[in-house]
Amino acid sequence: MKKRANERKPLVNHIFTADPSAHVFDGKIYIYPSHDVAHDCPDDDDGDQYIMEDYHVLSMDNLDSICVDNGLALHQDDIPWVKNQMWAPDAVEVNGKYYLVFPAKDHDGIFRIGVAVADTPVGPFQPQADYIQGSYSIDPCVLKDQDGKIYCYYGGLWGGQLEMWQSGKFDPDARRPEGDDPAIGPMVAEFAETMDKFVTEPKHIQILDENGEPLKAGDEDRRYFEDPWTYKYNGKYYFSYSTGTTHYICYAEGDNPYGPFTYKGRIMEPVLGWTTHHSVVCIDGEWYLFYHDCELSGGITHERCVKYTKLNISEDGTIETIHPYEEE
Repeated sequence: MKKRANERKPLVNHIFTADPSAHVFDGKIYIYPSHDVAHDCPDDDDGDQYIMEDYHVLSMDNLDSICVDNGLALHQDDIPWVKNQMWAPDAVEVNGKYYLVFPAKDHDGIFRIGVAVADTPVGPFQPQADYIQGSYSIDPCVLKDQDGKIYCYYGGLWGGQLEMWQSGKFDPDARRPEGDDPAIGPMVAEFAETMDKFVTEPKHIQILDENGEPLKAGDEDRRYFEDPWTYKYNGKYYFSYSTGTTHYICYAEGDNPYGPFTYKGRIMEPVLGWTTHHSVVCIDGEWYLFYHDCELSGGITHERCVKYTKLNISEDGTIETIHPYEEE
C-alpha cells in the first residue's frame, strides 16, 4: 500500500510534541500530545528534563490534511494542585463532554492524575479542583468500553514513580525490582461516569509470558515500563506499552479489561530518542499507530515530534512489526 504524504513525518514543526493519544470524535481526528519545552537541562533517569507545563490539542480533518494546532488547551497555572511536569495525557468523550485526563506532580512532588472538562474536543479545558483520589504515577490511558464502563490505565517506572508505591504508600527510596523479581505491572481502575473519581480500587495488571508465567523484571525486552494503551479488536482486549530501557513498543492480549494479558510481540522497533510512546486508533476502518521521535530536533531527547504510520493487524489480532525508518 502506498504511503500517505504525511505518514512518518512530523505532524507539526512549530512546537515540540510527544506522547500522542489519538482519537476520532465526530469523524475528525484529534491528537492529545504533551508539549516539550526546549531548554539546556541535562538528562537524568528521573525525567527532570521533561518540564512540560501545558497542553495543545492537534486536529486533522483526515490523514492527508494539514495538522492544526488549536492553541493552548490547559496550563499548569490554572490547576490548583499542580506544581509542574504535565506529562502524557489522554482524552475521552462521555455524555457529550470531553475530558482531558493527565498526570502532573503535586506540590509534594508526587505524580497524580487529574481531569479537566470541555464542551469541545479542543477545549479550553476546565480542571477539576483536585486530583483523582487514590491515583498516582503517569501516562493515563482511558478506554470507554462498549458497555459504557470507563477504565483508566496508568503507570510508569523510574521518574514515573510507579515502583515507589509497592508498600501502598509513597516511598521515594523503594527498591526497584530486578532480575527474577516479578515485573511491576501498570495500574487499572474504573472511572465514575462523572469522571471525578475511581469507583474501583486501582489494581496491578499482570502481563504473562507464553507459559502463563508473569514476566520478570529483568526481561527488559518484554516487561512493562510505561506508556499503556488499550483497545478492542474482534472482542479481545489488546494492551500495548513501552519497554522503556530497550525502546520497544510491545503488545499483549486478554479477555478482560483488568487482564491478565499474554505477551504477543512487538509493534514497533526503537525510534530516534530515548523514549518511545504511542497510541492505536481505527480511522475509516483501518488501524494506525501514532508515536513520537526526535527527528525534528536531531536527537535531543526532550524535544520530540508526533508522527503516525499504518498499522497492519491480521484477523487473529497479530500485528506486523513496524521498522520506523525503513521505506515501505
